[in-house]
Amino acid sequence: MQKLLIISSVWVEPNSSAAGSRMLQLIAYFLSQNYTITYASTSSESDFSVDLSLKGIDTVNIKINDAEFDVFIEKLNPQIVLFDRFITEEQFGWKIAEILPDTLRILDTEDLHFLRKTRGISIKNKTTFNIKDCLKQEITKREIASILRCDLSLIISTYELNLLQNLFKIDKNILHYIPFLLDSLSIKEINKTPSFEERKHFYFVGNFLHQPNTNCVLFLKKEIWPKISQKLPNAELHIYGAYMPEKIKQLHNKKERFIIKGRAENLNIIIQNAKICLAPLLFGAGIKGKFTEAMQNGTPSITTSIGAEAMHKELDWPGVISDDSNGIINASIELYTNKTLWLIAQQNGIKIINECYNKSEFSNKLTLKINAILNNLKLHRQQNFMGELLQHHTLKSTKYLSKWIEEKNKLQSNTNT
Repeated sequence: MQKLLIISSVWVEPNSSAAGSRMLQLIAYFLSQNYTITYASTSSESDFSVDLSLKGIDTVNIKINDAEFDVFIEKLNPQIVLFDRFITEEQFGWKIAEILPDTLRILDTEDLHFLRKTRGISIKNKTTFNIKDCLKQEITKREIASILRCDLSLIISTYELNLLQNLFKIDKNILHYIPFLLDSLSIKEINKTPSFEERKHFYFVGNFLHQPNTNCVLFLKKEIWPKISQKLPNAELHIYGAYMPEKIKQLHNKKERFIIKGRAENLNIIIQNAKICLAPLLFGAGIKGKFTEAMQNGTPSITTSIGAEAMHKELDWPGVISDDSNGIINASIELYTNKTLWLIAQQNGIKIINECYNKSEFSNKLTLKINAILNNLKLHRQQNFMGELLQHHTLKSTKYLSKWIEEKNKLQSNTNT
């Protein structure tokens, strides 16, 4: 039985973020391929972390710049190491490359961090975003270098896949498109959810450690909800999410029907009883779990072109896409009150889930890709010369800095004892 080591900066919290759900999907995939999985993280577990041991997964706490990690991976000797984002690859990738040279290194990008950050800078500075602005950011160089050093990077968005190939000229052989892995959805299942008449209110949900979500709620509060609420005097907007900062909690106003709910206990029930997911994101990257969750529960959504980016191919959106404040407001009012449009949007969501996120199809493609690389790893790396070059220089520069930090930590530990 083959071994997989997942190295993460966080523990899995599927009820807190789409990244947590994504990781659970990848774990389920590797378990289906009969991998023995070890999950290692540099962080402490929270009350909201999934108990991975229930899935037969070993969990380990690891430290950066710690010689014990070397002993750990040498003993484990996995065939594959999966980094949950480029930062963990920066921290541990060079050690994997040195100690386990025959181990396949996979990076799950989740989304392109540099794209999200650059778009955020444009919003903050009130400038028009240009894709070439990404080239100016240090984080771009770091993330692209990480992708090049790995044998394979999992890309969640077709927009980002095209960006990496066209702007950065990254070889398609080290990239693999894999969106959310979701079960098919039937009309019968959706018909079991509450009807148009039984549902009420708008909702927004998001992890507030993720800056686009905070920005979106502030936008809703200031520009969008006041005008919607005037036209729909019985409707409320409910804001849900994990790790909510004080500035979001302070937006709660019962009189304005802008209700801050906090962390959702049972998100599916909440979504099924809501009429519309209102999430006009102004920046971000990747694909958004809030919208696939809405589709899975039969709830139409209203968002921007950024929010819907790479999520629905050429299929009709399950609701409305608008980048104009008045367009968002008018669409929200009409979709909330027009049953015919609402039902059409609901049906569009079923089609998107089934055609864009087919778990079986994308799992099979990933299996073929991984097996092909494992069977020809040496040749695969030879064809990625830039990656080999970056790995060489990273190993030389990072190794000795890390060794110095390790020795410094040992001396400090001995002094304290």
